Amino acid sequence: MTSSTITMFGAEWCGDCRRTKKQLDALGVDYRYVDLIADPAAADVAREISGRTSIPVVVYPDSSHHVEPSNADVESKLRELAII
Repeated sequence: MTSSTITMFGAEWCGDCRRTKKQLDALGVDYRYVDLIADPAAADVAREISGRTSIPVVVYPDSSHHVEPSNADVESKLRELAII
């Protein structure tokens, strides 16, 4: 993960993950999607970052993160970082 990368940890069965992924796609934001079904070991990484087992975990270029963020939370952070 580079300092300019947004990384989202999620799974297709997770409604919040699908919503956040759709939002990032609609905004045209480049991000790295880590599918926790395809890469179960990545769940440990997401848990280390967030301290929780909830998903999605969205990690921003400034190393901050959101867990189960609302669309407003994501948009606000993207604007703060001048990504959108």
